[in-house]
Amino acid sequence: MSSLNHCIKFELDIKDENIVFKDYFYKSIKLQKHKIYEAELIQPACPFCGSLDLLHNGHLITNIHYPTANASLPVIIRLAKQRVKCRDCSRWSMAQSELASKYCSISNASKLKVLSALTEDRSMTSIARENNVSINTVQRVLGNCSHRFIDSYEYLPAHLAFDEFKGVDRQLHFICLDGDSHQVVQILRTRYKKNLLKYFGRFSPQARANVKTVTMDLNFYYQNIVRACFPNAQIVIDRFHMIQMLTRSFNSLRVQVMKTFDKRSRQYQLFKSPWKLYLKKFDELEKIHPRYNWHYKDCLTQAQVVTEGINTSTALENSYNLMQSFIQAVETGNTHELKSLINCQDQIGTLMHKTLLTFKHNLTAVLNGAALPYSNGCLEGFNRKIKQIERTAFGYSNFTNLLTRIRLEEDLYKEKEPNSLLMTA
Repeated sequence: MSSLNHCIKFELDIKDENIVFKDYFYKSIKLQKHKIYEAELIQPACPFCGSLDLLHNGHLITNIHYPTANASLPVIIRLAKQRVKCRDCSRWSMAQSELASKYCSISNASKLKVLSALTEDRSMTSIARENNVSINTVQRVLGNCSHRFIDSYEYLPAHLAFDEFKGVDRQLHFICLDGDSHQVVQILRTRYKKNLLKYFGRFSPQARANVKTVTMDLNFYYQNIVRACFPNAQIVIDRFHMIQMLTRSFNSLRVQVMKTFDKRSRQYQLFKSPWKLYLKKFDELEKIHPRYNWHYKDCLTQAQVVTEGINTSTALENSYNLMQSFIQAVETGNTHELKSLINCQDQIGTLMHKTLLTFKHNLTAVLNGAALPYSNGCLEGFNRKIKQIERTAFGYSNFTNLLTRIRLEEDLYKEKEPNSLLMTA
């Protein structure tokens, strides 16, 4: 075997002993320079009976695209596959190699490189351009990966987190995560109650009884699903959603009070420009070094601005004190203080009163959210990754492709069956 053959095999990292390289040259194809390797694929024995007594009958020339580090210089292996007839069993066959699948002109190495690129936050167009393949080839590689998250209905994690995200056709899809390992349990096409009941109803009674907590936002029918499917589970309202709902109610009251003053008045300016200070924790406000603000033409600290602002309205002051106490009680897990704040009878805004009424209707779940360490923080972070995947791809029109891409970027993919990833449709 020639030294040229050894050098080319070493350069391309090809270990198949039945492939013999003979020459290489450069050729312009579609106004792009290509590097062409000429090789022959030998059939050493009959694949049916193992006989070495073969009758050769020409070659089948196949141009195989091979990956290269320099995308501006594509590599093509012009492989001549031997056709043979066995003299013992009289059956015809053609030489095959692990370099590329049967009837395929894309090398398996190129497909693995495409698969590796699909685990990154990149568009299919850039992946296809880098590997000198078509976008359809990238989609076929993506389609050959399993998009299922759980194959068995015999196990469920002890702590679950429910939420939804906007995906295909701007529809809301249901997502469920393991509260401990933060791994995806399942993503469903819709979040309708009947579909969720049908899905969780497939699990065995032992698996559903194993669930101890389910963390969620204030979506009312999620709680009905938990009560129907998980007999031993406690409902936990996410702490972030509770505080977000309360701060939005207070901010709405601040705007209402602000609009009662003249736009040129000092009180209006105290509410208008430094509005973010009212949503911060009072302990984090600056209390020592005053700063001049040209809006209200005065030199005040952040604490002085907030104090002067809330003193203009009794309802606003009560709402602000309630919001600050609520945030502190949630952070410290003080359920007794939280319960007394929810039952507060002070004069507060209408929207704030409705918020407290909502908490009162879900009192047990709200107190669990403050007492237990579980939250939807992991789920919100995962939804952020999904949004980035959709943004990079300019959206998805196929739910299966979106699901598979999410799976790949989490490095949790698996093949549908052995070697199916390297086969083309």
